[in-house]
Amino acid sequence: MFKELLQKTLKLAAHKSSKFFLALISFIESSFFPIPPDVLIVPMVIAKKNDYIKIFIIATLFSALGGLFGYFIGSVFLEFAMKVIEFYGYEENVFNLQIRLSEKSGLFLWLGILFIAGFTPVPFKVFTITSGIINFNIFIFFFICIISRGLRFFIIAFLSAKFGKVFGNFLEKKGAKWFTVIGIAIVIIAAIIYFVLN
Repeated sequence: MFKELLQKTLKLAAHKSSKFFLALISFIESSFFPIPPDVLIVPMVIAKKNDYIKIFIIATLFSALGGLFGYFIGSVFLEFAMKVIEFYGYEENVFNLQIRLSEKSGLFLWLGILFIAGFTPVPFKVFTITSGIINFNIFIFFFICIISRGLRFFIIAFLSAKFGKVFGNFLEKKGAKWFTVIGIAIVIIAAIIYFVLN
């Protein structure tokens, strides 16, 4: 079922309305859809290299707006929200997080987790929905969504424009590992800078 859905999503990259479908996939992936926008970004950029900035902006904006929709689901539709979270096996983390957020360290922990979730291939929707459930500050939430998703999609779009199918193949085989490593490194550097300045 997942492979079939992936193939159908891939075909949208060649559609004349591919930018509309990119916006749609970016939006729903942040709240419940399992296929990430990367699947469309790479072939779209390879087909139209000069449009890579436009493609990155569309993916970033609609992914962040989809994150707000995920937040709304978590805030209002708790039963459905928990079903999505249970599907990905993160239900215990939500309750632990609510306890941790009462401590100051819990806030910084969630900021780091949210950034990593937006930047890496882990299911971002789980973290947008969870943010709504725990009533996380919506303005900080949206800012982190824009930064983490924007950074990720810019890297993918830029490198796809620069290296074409070579980068596409690399992303498919080793992208998850390298985005995770880079994401964690960014969070650690940001944490060190914060604690040094304070």
